[in-house]
Amino acid sequence: MNIPSLRVLVIGGGFSGMSAAIELRRLGASVDVVEIDAGWRSYGAGISLGGATLRAFRQLGILDRFLELGAASDGVELRLPHGQTVGSLPTPRIAGDDVPGGGAIMRPALARILADATLAAGAKVKLGCTFTSIEQDADGATVAFTDGSGGRYDLVIGADGLYSKTREALFPAAPRPAYSGQAVWRAVLPRPAEVKTCMFWVGAGNKPGVNPVSKDEMYLFLTEHRPVNERVDPATFVDRLRALLDGFTDPLLRAIRESINEGSSIVYRPLEGMLMPRPWHAGRVVLIGDTVHATTPHLASGACIGIEDALVLADELARADGVEAGLAAFEARRWERCRMVVQNSARLGEIEMTPDGDKAEHAAIMRASMLALAEPI
Repeated sequence: MNIPSLRVLVIGGGFSGMSAAIELRRLGASVDVVEIDAGWRSYGAGISLGGATLRAFRQLGILDRFLELGAASDGVELRLPHGQTVGSLPTPRIAGDDVPGGGAIMRPALARILADATLAAGAKVKLGCTFTSIEQDADGATVAFTDGSGGRYDLVIGADGLYSKTREALFPAAPRPAYSGQAVWRAVLPRPAEVKTCMFWVGAGNKPGVNPVSKDEMYLFLTEHRPVNERVDPATFVDRLRALLDGFTDPLLRAIRESINEGSSIVYRPLEGMLMPRPWHAGRVVLIGDTVHATTPHLASGACIGIEDALVLADELARADGVEAGLAAFEARRWERCRMVVQNSARLGEIEMTPDGDKAEHAAIMRASMLALAEPI
C-alpha cells in the first residue's frame, strides 16, 4: 500500500494511540489525533515494563529518553514476608544486549515522552475533542467532531481505552469490562539504596512489590483480594495501604511502610479486564489496545501489547494491497499474543485469590508467558 497517501485519524491520545501516530508518521502517512482530555494528562503512579516493551520503545525511537527519565534493571528478586531472599526471576535482554531486561517509569513521564515524540513526528493533535459520528462508505470514513469540524479519512483507529466510545459505536454488542475480584494499590516513594531492581514479597495473602522508576524514586504496588468492587474513600488511603503491609516483618518493607504518607501519590484501582472476540475492525475503523484487550497487570504487559498493536498495524498496512487486507492481517497476527496475555493474567489473579492456590501452575504460567513475550511480534 502507498502509506504516504494514507489519511489516518487516531481517536485517543493514550500510549497505544500515540504509538500508532508515531509509527504511521514514520512511514509517511498523514495522521490526525483527537484526545478528549484538554490537558492530555496521564494519571497514576509507576508502570512496570518488560523487555518486550523496551524493544518496542527502541523501534519507536524513544528508548534513550525512557532510560533517561525512568529506570531499567535485570531480574526480579523474590522475598519471603520476613525478608529472606528465596530466588529470582530472569528477565532476558529482549531489546538488545545493551538494554536491561525490564524497567519502570512514572506513567505521566512515559506519557510525556510519547506526546513529545508524537508531535515531533508531525502528527496533528487536537485536544479537548473527540468524534460525534463516523459515516463510512467503500472509500473511507467521514468523521464529525465535537468542536464542529469534520474530516475525511482512509482509516480510523479507535484507541480510546477500556471504556471506548469508538467500540461502543462500532460494536454495541461487544463484551463489557469485568471486575476481576482484585484491586491494585500504587504509591510513589523514596528509593532505598537496597532497592536496585524489581522486588516481590511472596507467601502472604497480599502481594506487594517495589520497582525503581528513576534514580531517586520507586513505586510500591500491592494486589489485594476484594470480592466486592466498592468505592474506597481517598481519605483512608494511607491507613489502608499501611494496614495491608502489617503482616510483613522484613525490615526493608517495614521501613517502606513507614515512609507512606499523604504525599505518596497513592492510587487505588479495581482490576478489570476484557477481551473482545474478532473482528476488531469494521470497514475502515479498527480498534487497538485496551479498547479490545484490557488486561490485569500480573504480567506487566498491558501497555506492551497495546504499543505492539500500533507497530504491527503500521507494518501490515505497509505490506498489504489495501486497507481491508492490512486490517485482516493485523488481527490475525495479534490475536493469539493478546489473548495469551489477557487470559494468562486473569488466571494468575485467580490462583492468587484461591486459598492454597497452585503455586506450580502459577510458576508455569509465568514462565510460559515470559517465553512467549520474548518472541518476535
